[in-house]
Amino acid sequence: MALADLPLSPLERAFVDSLQRLDPQADDAVLAAAALCCQVLAEGDVCLPLGRRAGKPAWPEADAGFVLPPLAAWRAHLEASPLVARPGEFAPLILDRDRLYLARYHAYESQLAERLLTRAADRPEVDETLLADSLARLFARNTQSPDWQRLAAAQAVRRRLAVISGGPGTGKTTTVVRLLAALLEQRGGESLAIGLAAPTGKAAARMAEAIRNAKAELPVSEAIKAALPEEARTLHRLLGSRGDSPQVRHDASNPLPLDVLVVDEASMVDLALMAKLLAALPPAARLILLGDKDQLAAVEAGAVFAELCEGRGFDARAAADLQRLTGQPVPVEKPRSKLGDAVVLLTHSHRFAGDSGIGELARRINAGDAKGTQALLRENRADLAWNAHPTPAGLLERLDAGYAPYLAAARQGDPGAAFAAFNTFRALTAQREGPWGVAGINEALEARIKRRLGLASRERWYPGRAVMVRQNDYALGLFNGDIGLCLPTSNGLRVFFEGEDGYRPFAPARLPSHDSAFAMTVHKSQGSEFAEVLLALPEQPSPLLTRSLFYTGITRAKRKVEIWALAPRLSEAVNTRAERAAGLAERLGVPPAASAEPVAPAPPKPVDPAAKGQLDLF
Repeated sequence: MALADLPLSPLERAFVDSLQRLDPQADDAVLAAAALCCQVLAEGDVCLPLGRRAGKPAWPEADAGFVLPPLAAWRAHLEASPLVARPGEFAPLILDRDRLYLARYHAYESQLAERLLTRAADRPEVDETLLADSLARLFARNTQSPDWQRLAAAQAVRRRLAVISGGPGTGKTTTVVRLLAALLEQRGGESLAIGLAAPTGKAAARMAEAIRNAKAELPVSEAIKAALPEEARTLHRLLGSRGDSPQVRHDASNPLPLDVLVVDEASMVDLALMAKLLAALPPAARLILLGDKDQLAAVEAGAVFAELCEGRGFDARAAADLQRLTGQPVPVEKPRSKLGDAVVLLTHSHRFAGDSGIGELARRINAGDAKGTQALLRENRADLAWNAHPTPAGLLERLDAGYAPYLAAARQGDPGAAFAAFNTFRALTAQREGPWGVAGINEALEARIKRRLGLASRERWYPGRAVMVRQNDYALGLFNGDIGLCLPTSNGLRVFFEGEDGYRPFAPARLPSHDSAFAMTVHKSQGSEFAEVLLALPEQPSPLLTRSLFYTGITRAKRKVEIWALAPRLSEAVNTRAERAAGLAERLGVPPAASAEPVAPAPPKPVDPAAKGQLDLF
């Protein structure tokens, strides 16, 4: 079958057509590789690993009959094409060993690695006597040994790059507030330009609020407290994004006016955005990345934060220096990455006690222990429940009961009481479509609520409707992922959103694009916490069912998690490690490692050629 007859998306077809105009003699093996580069980029991979696809049908799901050449022959086709260049040269496609990249993404990855290594190798001047005193005072209440919060703070002050990873409740925000105070004490009262940022408006607002709350109890002077920042911005706003253009206002030629930048929820930052961020940061500035390496990666291409956390460790010299400075025992582990001791993992959870079922479940999921996961769920722990024989009708009944206290509170019209009730219970799903997806669950539950209220099915707004904003609206101060609750007021129905100074009401007609939000995807729940979580997994096998999705979903719960899933789906989720094709970790010095664990293929999804970032090719 000819390439022209294959089921390419509009974006893939447009890209292939542009390459054919550049080289009318281009053969199908090269053009197929180009189309696949577009496809895998849309699915989250940074590059096309030739070895995984060579000799196989290019589009097996379409039964198209187009089989890719064996690896050696495919490489020969690519190396002979003027459309393909080697690293350091320019062409629309870059062949780097057995990885094929779109040129822009090869530049993002290679430049990001170079800037990270340069920053990690730089050691600013530090008064270690003063630092030791600051750390002892700021972390005096910590009783863990080793105290990884104190060690992370020490490294962040002594390095221009710090990567701090930890699960829910491990104190990432607490750590960063204290290390910023230690940095300010190093300056002897001289001010620092400190920036706080996060990938989404919701995450930025939560970070700012957490820092405002945490700094009040710091054992430091009022001048130091006053110098700590209280506002955070989205990364796009920080960099000065320009609509649908890949260019931003701040770059290497126009750097950010910052001495320190703290980025929260860094696991949600994709490769392109992280590369632009490093390019815009002044060489002398400190960069502190906070996140959870085990959570779901960014929606766009790349799993940068997880790759940065690979190969962490302290060699004997670094461990001895850090132990002398902090008084903490530091385990010696030879780092396998050139970032090495710039990466610190927080391990002690203040949210989940030692006997916590949720905490133990998270550990077994991350260890890939499917049998142990199911055995734990059968123990009837107080904070764990498992429905191993779920039905859509049963799920609907459970959600109706779960949201009943919230709907009762919503009818009273008090925003504070309504939000408190809504955050006690939340339904999470793996996917958007189907009876076990966000759309199906919200539609079925809302139909039941409307029947109870005597409303017509076409009526969109009613007391208690919960919505999630889908796009940023800076004029209204509403951001993608913000939750609003529709409540009765003396002026009719209004949708309330949480704000810094209380609750902000909006007429329903003023809202930007939004969806109902009784159920939300695990992806959208990242960074949020709920008292109880019900996690519903689909009945059929799905590439979305991965270890990181399962872990992220269950750790949104503070008090109890309830899982509705067939036993085979649980095992698939625990056993399947999501892996995105990329070369960043290797560029940072991590040796490639073969794994026997199943790797989830990227889930297929439609590609919108007008979507932001998807035309950002070469």
